[in-house]
Amino acid sequence: MKKLLLILCLAPFYSEACSDLLDTDMRLLDSAETKNLCEFEGKAMLVVNVASRCGYTYQYAELQNLYKKYKDEDFVVIGVPSRDFLGQELADESDVKEFCSTEYGVTFPMFATTKVRGKKAHPFYKKLRKESGVQPSWNFNKYLISKDGSIVSTYGKNVEPNSPGLISDIEKLL
Repeated sequence: MKKLLLILCLAPFYSEACSDLLDTDMRLLDSAETKNLCEFEGKAMLVVNVASRCGYTYQYAELQNLYKKYKDEDFVVIGVPSRDFLGQELADESDVKEFCSTEYGVTFPMFATTKVRGKKAHPFYKKLRKESGVQPSWNFNKYLISKDGSIVSTYGKNVEPNSPGLISDIEKLL
C-alpha cells in the first residue's frame, strides 16, 4: 500500500505534460460534455473542419474509412463542424449529429459547431493557425498532428482523405 501511495504521489513529477497545442477543452457535438484534447495525445490526429451542406461533404465517407482502417494503430479523426463558410453547416447540432451518423456512419469524435477562422475562432484553431501558419480557407481543411502533439502538415479541401500523399504521411506517424 505504501508503495502504491508513493507511486501516486510521484506520478506528476514523472509524467510529461500535454503539448500546448492539444491542451484545449472542446465541447462534444450535441452535448454539454467537454473533452480536453490531451486525451488524444499519443495518437496521430487528423483534424478536419467539416460541413454538411458543402460540395466536399462526400469526404465524410473517406474520413470514416481512414478512421476505421487506422484507429487501432493509435490514429483518430477529429471532426469540427463550422458555419464559417457560407453557413454550409446545419444550424442545429442534433441535426448535424444525425446527418453524420445516418448518411456517412461517422463514428470518429465530432465536436461542437465552432468558429475556425478569424478573431472569434476557437482557441484550438487559433493555436493551429499560429503553429502551422495556415488557417482554414474553406470546409474540409485538414491538419495532421503527430503523436506528440505537434503539427506535421496541413492539407486543403481538395486533398482527399484517401489521397496517396496523405495516407503515406499518416502511415509514417504510425
